[in-house]
Amino acid sequence: MTAFAPSDKVSTPTVPEGWPIGSYDSYDEAQRAVDHLARKDFPVETLTIVGIDPMLVERVDGKLTWGRVLGAGAASGAWLGLMVGLLLSLVTEGGAGPPILIGLVTGLGFGMASAALKYRPAKGKRDFVSHSQLVARRYDVLSLPRTAEKGRDLLAQLVLAGPAKG
Repeated sequence: MTAFAPSDKVSTPTVPEGWPIGSYDSYDEAQRAVDHLARKDFPVETLTIVGIDPMLVERVDGKLTWGRVLGAGAASGAWLGLMVGLLLSLVTEGGAGPPILIGLVTGLGFGMASAALKYRPAKGKRDFVSHSQLVARRYDVLSLPRTAEKGRDLLAQLVLAGPAKG
């Protein structure tokens, strides 16, 4: 099997099969339920966690300024330049210092210039930094029909045990 050959587990997206055996407000709670079932020697390969009513949530981290843009560009450029400089120092005679310094300074400059060229056209249209997450309103744990009753019984034990200690 090659790295690009299709796997038996991965296929085109399909609607999950199974009967709901538990419903939870957070992914952590659904994961706790599956962990509980695994500890009870339940065949967890018959389970699926399904996020119901998905939402894309974008959380704003802060304001984007020229200083922040140029700083991030300088940092990423410096890392790339440092890597190139280190590689050049392996094949250059006369010491490692000059190739590393030249790579670092060149990378820093190119990183800042590249970041500035990307940010300038967007200035005023998106002056903030954010990250996105895919979340769901509810998470259901589904089990194949042959194991659903046992799964429900075991999850009832988890409910009786109370909230997670953490």
